[in-house]
Amino acid sequence: MGASARLLRAVIMGAPGSGKGTVSSRIVQHFELKHLSSGDLLRQNMLQGTGFPRTLPQAEALDRAHQIDTVINLNVPFEVIKQRLTARWIHPASGRVYNIEFNPPKTVGIDDLTGEPLIQREDDKPETVVKRLKAYEAQTEPVLEYYQKKGVLETFSGTETNKIWPYVYAFLQTKVPQTSQKASVTP
Repeated sequence: MGASARLLRAVIMGAPGSGKGTVSSRIVQHFELKHLSSGDLLRQNMLQGTGFPRTLPQAEALDRAHQIDTVINLNVPFEVIKQRLTARWIHPASGRVYNIEFNPPKTVGIDDLTGEPLIQREDDKPETVVKRLKAYEAQTEPVLEYYQKKGVLETFSGTETNKIWPYVYAFLQTKVPQTSQKASVTP
């Protein structure tokens, strides 16, 4: 099958901490698609002093540049996300992520492999998380409505990525053939 037959332009939306990165890595693993993270692009643009809005004009501009085949919206309750994000700690040098609730380091505040200190990203602190979630909701509501009207929005709701993933996986199987040898829905 040629590369053009496997092209799928999908946008994955969801509040910060909703599991976009985890779902994206599973899509890459199971369907061999390329992943571009708007969050990573946003942080890079912020460092360079340029902007990257997540707004209706951005969605319209993206549509003018590329036809979007599907938009996957991860709908996770904000209280769940708040708990998830405020429990997240990172080893800055490696990018390893720990969560004190379900993936804690062996020693609190210390990376398991290097013994170096862990940090909490500024945008994972409780007061910042609440602001981020409110801003996300206000900015993206029109974007979700826009994609809904276009008929390309698919929303998957739940509190855990492992429970949402099987539904995302089944949906994507209707859009692109699975190419991974790991023909399984499990992460």
